[in-house]
Amino acid sequence: MNKIETILDRDEHFKVTPHVRSGCEWVFTGDGIATEKLDGTNVRLTISSGKIVKVEKRCNPTREEKMSGGEPGYIDAHETDPSDKHIFRAVAGTDVSKIPDGSYSCEAVGPKIQGNPLGLISPTCYFFTLNPTIILNAPRTYDGLKKLFENFDSLYSPGHKAEGIVFHHPDGRMAKIKVKDF
Repeated sequence: MNKIETILDRDEHFKVTPHVRSGCEWVFTGDGIATEKLDGTNVRLTISSGKIVKVEKRCNPTREEKMSGGEPGYIDAHETDPSDKHIFRAVAGTDVSKIPDGSYSCEAVGPKIQGNPLGLISPTCYFFTLNPTIILNAPRTYDGLKKLFENFDSLYSPGHKAEGIVFHHPDGRMAKIKVKDF
């Protein structure tokens, strides 16, 4: 699992600066699309013949892994594990009947997940690459993003605050920026 880089460098207080992070220049030249970043729990679903056959959750990195930029990847989630029960509620609330076979990274969102900042009524999984919530005309400058994030409402769940933006390059690269980064 590759870490999604933040598009700007950070200062000593962990806030972003106007300096573009090396490797993320493509965001500022206008390449790729901008999608809404949702605040939930990162999971990976494996789908076969319109059914979910495997559920994995992101293994949070240790302090040492974070410092080195490492990402440990996914581990199996278990229906009998109380800490995974809300993931499985989101999985149960997700229609995968028309999704092609494969493994997909998603965000489990909704009640009881990360405080439900989007105010969703029922839990579901939001697929990062299948019909994502696209942000048209997203700013591609430090000042533009900072201004947008002053009052950035969710397009996925109007009336609630959005977490940020994930930029998707046509070659598969991704980069992100969060409201709290400013």
